[in-house]
Amino acid sequence: MKKILIVDDEPNIIILMEQVLEELENEGVLILTANDGQKALEMIQKEEPDLVFLDVMMPQISGLEVCETVKKDPHLSHIYIILLTARGQSFDEESGMKAGADLYITKPFRPKEVLLKSKEILEIDQV
Repeated sequence: MKKILIVDDEPNIIILMEQVLEELENEGVLILTANDGQKALEMIQKEEPDLVFLDVMMPQISGLEVCETVKKDPHLSHIYIILLTARGQSFDEESGMKAGADLYITKPFRPKEVLLKSKEILEIDQV
């Protein structure tokens, strides 16, 4: 079973992302959520999701630290991480990519793009 983890400390963003990605559940994708970096790291280590949408600015551990930790772990480095953040400066994007992010998307994001990118990453046929 393919898994997506949504990590954000804003409940509204988690709800929006769940709505955007809910059609993937019909394809057998499990949607998981976490609301801080510590929970995200624990969930990534336990569940090994295929795709993680990760906010940068969060309590406990920042998204950049979570990303770096995951990408340095040989057992987890294959996980596709998309940083989804309000920080849109080029410096912020560079920091995200240096931390090992596979993609950097700024908020507000286009829901359809997020869905299409998820399908592409998870290799789900797009109709």
